[in-house]
Amino acid sequence: MNILKKLIVAFLSIASLSLPAFAGVTVNSPVNGADVTSPFTLAALTSNCSSQTVSAMGYSLDESADTTIVDGSSVNAQVPAAAGAHTLHVKAWGDKGAACDTDVAITVTGSTASGSADGISVSSPGSGAQVASPFTLSASATSCSSQPVSTMGYSIDNGALVTTVTGTSISTKVTAGAGAHTLHVKSWGNKGAGCAAAIPITVTGSGTSSSSGITVTSPLNGAVVGTSFSLVASASTCSSQTVAAMGYSLDSSADTTIVDSKSVGATISTSAGAHTLHVKSWGNGGAGCATDVAITAQGTTTNASDGITVSSPSNGADVSSGFTLEASAPTCSSQAVSAMGYSLDNSSNTITSNGTSLYASVSTSTGAHTVHVKSWGDKGSACSAQVSVTVSGGSSPATAVIPSNAISVSSIQTMGSWVESNDSAEGGSSSGSMSMVGSPSLSGNARKFVTHYTGAAGERYYASFGDDTSSTNFFYDAYVYIASPNGSLANVEMDMNQTMPNGQTAIFGFQCDGYNSTWDVTKNAGSPTKPVDTWVKSGAYCNPRDWSTNTWHHVQVYYSRNSSGVISYHTVWLDGTEQSIDMTVPSAFALGWAPSLLTNFQIDGLGSSGSMTLYLDKVTVWRW
Repeated sequence: MNILKKLIVAFLSIASLSLPAFAGVTVNSPVNGADVTSPFTLAALTSNCSSQTVSAMGYSLDESADTTIVDGSSVNAQVPAAAGAHTLHVKAWGDKGAACDTDVAITVTGSTASGSADGISVSSPGSGAQVASPFTLSASATSCSSQPVSTMGYSIDNGALVTTVTGTSISTKVTAGAGAHTLHVKSWGNKGAGCAAAIPITVTGSGTSSSSGITVTSPLNGAVVGTSFSLVASASTCSSQTVAAMGYSLDSSADTTIVDSKSVGATISTSAGAHTLHVKSWGNGGAGCATDVAITAQGTTTNASDGITVSSPSNGADVSSGFTLEASAPTCSSQAVSAMGYSLDNSSNTITSNGTSLYASVSTSTGAHTVHVKSWGDKGSACSAQVSVTVSGGSSPATAVIPSNAISVSSIQTMGSWVESNDSAEGGSSSGSMSMVGSPSLSGNARKFVTHYTGAAGERYYASFGDDTSSTNFFYDAYVYIASPNGSLANVEMDMNQTMPNGQTAIFGFQCDGYNSTWDVTKNAGSPTKPVDTWVKSGAYCNPRDWSTNTWHHVQVYYSRNSSGVISYHTVWLDGTEQSIDMTVPSAFALGWAPSLLTNFQIDGLGSSGSMTLYLDKVTVWRW
């Protein structure tokens, strides 16, 4: 096991353990309270830890997360440290997971080595050099305290993040903010010795600006960063428009974090490896700008709760599909939390909710899953916690009814064929407007609907997405977001219309009825040539004013028809909760339409006048 792996294993192990103050670790040098020079000799040994045979020992200084580990029951190392008072933590681990340590107080009175001593040769930068960020670090070391060097690394100032490489040399790009810094170049011997050289430098400037008008101060393009790194960026204009919001995403993820500000400061966690950070801005007139920053993440981080409290489910719980997720978080990286969300396993689909709490019904397939619970600070920081669950039994996923040969049309909300009009059958008057927005959004492209009405009127928004006349089964799948306040909202209608081979139109009318608190379906109480369009209440409960505001809600509906336009409404799922509709009604209308598949999204007002804002995302219709 190389030193880097040992550091990772040790950090992940000890982060979750409470170490006893003293448990059989004998430190021969230095003694408690000693005055030492840097580097000083550490000599310690132990035979057992909590009655377990010792398999490894190690040490760290003060509050550093950097623990050097050696296999065996003794450690003999040269330890570098800055002048001043320190606490040396000497540690041991048993072969069954026990952890022990003892603390030794020391005072470092000075150094016996210059910045380039300790067997480390730093070719670049020179001591006292003025450099631009990112600057090149080139260093090598063959031995450390008479031990062959196995690993090298570096850190900046007092930072706990140590970037390491296996081998006797290191050549990399280092990023740092403008100003004076100390570059700590380090090496480790193959038996645990630690050596270091301190190089004072002055960074004269940094920052990457682009034609997009976005300035990224950190990280710089090409930077090597930790798996948890800081993003600092700003923009004043985008395509000559005043910037109203900024955000970022990683690689090809559709999950974009957005803050309503001309600057973003966030802590971003990612996996080790090469990534592209997309930093974005939006103008107050709808313009969008972006710049890409190439980074390489090295190392690992522990994934603690990050300030997130998950009340349900508990880690390792056995649950049924449709289980309740309940979580809260007041802060994220010292920023006030503005939104929370969750995703499952490796999915890029994150369900979000504004506020410091999250309450959702989560449906998924049977088996083991990881629920990623997330929070975002009001200045762009991102935090997460992971909960492992095993789903057994419960409801089947809604999409289980869709056969493998079904045809799907997705992202219907992004199509350019959308039109709005007043529904004259509702009475009163209404007007509406639509726009595409990146927030709130699940896909990065949600459609926003703003409706104004008088006399309890309704505004219908519709789009054509095909001309198939032969399919007889349909599965409607969409996410709906109701902005607060929702007191003016009477009904939310989600219809689909199809021209059949006989030229008549089957109307699959479906709405959440806030007057009667039911799911309703459309029925033609007359004939196709003399239609009487009516709503029929089902026995399934629904009231859109009961839906939590500023939250995405998942609506899925399965229905089918016969050749004459008699429609069977089978099932509806709201946020994964299944309700049976089980109604069959005639719904054919002789409208004289050309072949068409069309979807309606209608918003009806409650009372004499008012306005409402809703959003629609990830609209997909399957047919077979």
